[in-house]
Amino acid sequence: MNDDSKRLTLITGASLGIGRSFAEKLAARGDDLVLVARDAIRLRNLADRLIAEHGVQVDVLSADLTASDGVKSVEAVLSDPTRPVDVLVNNAGFGTFGEFADLPINREIDEIELNVVALVRLSHAALPGMIERGRGGIINVSSMASFQPMPHNATYGATKAFVTSFSHALHEEARGTGVNVLVLCPGFTRTDFQATAGIDSSAVPSFLWMSAEAVAESAVNAFERGHAECVPGLANRVTGWLSAALPVALTARVSGIVASRVESP
Repeated sequence: MNDDSKRLTLITGASLGIGRSFAEKLAARGDDLVLVARDAIRLRNLADRLIAEHGVQVDVLSADLTASDGVKSVEAVLSDPTRPVDVLVNNAGFGTFGEFADLPINREIDEIELNVVALVRLSHAALPGMIERGRGGIINVSSMASFQPMPHNATYGATKAFVTSFSHALHEEARGTGVNVLVLCPGFTRTDFQATAGIDSSAVPSFLWMSAEAVAESAVNAFERGHAECVPGLANRVTGWLSAALPVALTARVSGIVASRVESP
């Protein structure tokens, strides 16, 4: 069992990008970790480094969260009463880019399974025990893409809109229990996400980019303060405010114009 001074945090999508930065930040804080991703070798290398640098306990779990069996293996860890998980970071996700009608449908379904279904299932596995213990919480990684329709990025934007709405609702449901649910909505972040999604990152102005390390640090600080939402970076916060203030038809049109300029040739 964990004592109150030593947290156990489970991070999905932990091998790269924001997930890896969460692992580094929380290990430095003293959290024990369970790292989840598909790439077992990369996870093990990260775990060995964090153990050596910070003296924390780090377990690795290789799982494909687009598959039900992979999700079940993580649900089992989250619902294990003999080793309670205090914090769940639902970071695993990916995006696709292009005209929806032209994209392979199986890839779009996998995107929904990972970005939405796995996140919901893992949140449901973790939350009851956290509420019963009266501590801990969930960080769900969404995106600035959740604030308006995203032509050329339609499925990704829709999945992240779900994550943002879902997380705010859970935050309110958990109010007063000692458990916090935070949604993280980063903008352009320097990871391998863009290459995977087929986005030409060189078309995005440099001032709009943030490092994965800065994004993770902002999220952890906001989570510790009990916030419901974290939008890291001033430019992103201004953009988010404008998205909320302007008509949906206008923001969708603008998003489509911007997306058409960053699509890889």
